[in-house]
Amino acid sequence: MKFEHLQGLLSAPFSPFDKEGGLHVEQIPAYYSFLKQNGVTGAFINGSTGEGVSLSMNEKKKIAEAWAACSNHDPEFKVMAFLGGTCLTDCIELAKHAQQIGLYAVSFTGPFYFKPANVKMLAQACIEVANAVPDMPFYYYHIPVLTGVGYAMFDLLKEIDGKLPNFAGVKYTHEDFMDFQSCMTFQNGKYDMLWGRDENMLSALVLGAKGAVGSTFNYAAPLYYELIEAFNTNDLVKARQLQQKAIDMIRLLGKYGGISVGKAYMKLVDIDCGEFRLPVVNMSAEQFENFQADVQELGFESFKSRTEARVER
Repeated sequence: MKFEHLQGLLSAPFSPFDKEGGLHVEQIPAYYSFLKQNGVTGAFINGSTGEGVSLSMNEKKKIAEAWAACSNHDPEFKVMAFLGGTCLTDCIELAKHAQQIGLYAVSFTGPFYFKPANVKMLAQACIEVANAVPDMPFYYYHIPVLTGVGYAMFDLLKEIDGKLPNFAGVKYTHEDFMDFQSCMTFQNGKYDMLWGRDENMLSALVLGAKGAVGSTFNYAAPLYYELIEAFNTNDLVKARQLQQKAIDMIRLLGKYGGISVGKAYMKLVDIDCGEFRLPVVNMSAEQFENFQADVQELGFESFKSRTEARVER
């Protein structure tokens, strides 16, 4: 079984909430259109950025259904649903649901409470979930900073190769470039390796990455497409400058509280997704004013995603 290697920028969308903290899925069609207008080629829903671990089973399904309803007609926009990792039964139910509503792929991460004792056990967990949807691309989501499951993905590929026909690749959110390159070249590039660290994209491009999944693509896609274009035309000075601009933008997440700051950036591109759920901290009104001043100093207006944008890829 052979699956295409995804290319371009795939957004990790924020889950939209109303003022009471409930789902606001009615916003998703406009969100999809906004991403399309900025050249984004897909969405990785219910992941870290989408607060999947803070959503109920029913909420995850509602979000998946909303994305399916507005994007299933679009062969150039792939939606991948994150399943979780702690309860394999729930993951299998979500995978079957994703298949039933017509999403492109599913993704699973290492169980992070009862952790797999070794790569063999991690592979067995992947096989159990993926076998529930044998005709659907299945990606492993490698994000050891959150899961604590830090096995080399090269070892996982070796363990799983030949045992799981629908294993398509890895969403790689880690900084181990030696491991990433080894995965890129494994079996002559058999598996799709999607880069997941926006602040290191240039380094991943050097190693041959063609597709990436990231949260900052929601609100700064033009910046990254300009970076990719600079790299492809061998203008490495410009590419480094643009990567630094992305780093400066991402540093503000740390300054103002972490992952929830992404929703503050979204307000600046006129998409209000509400706030993050507990236990994630959200910035105060005073902090938001200071944040806006910092963002203006970055020149965010010049590279932000915008309505009616036209991005050449």
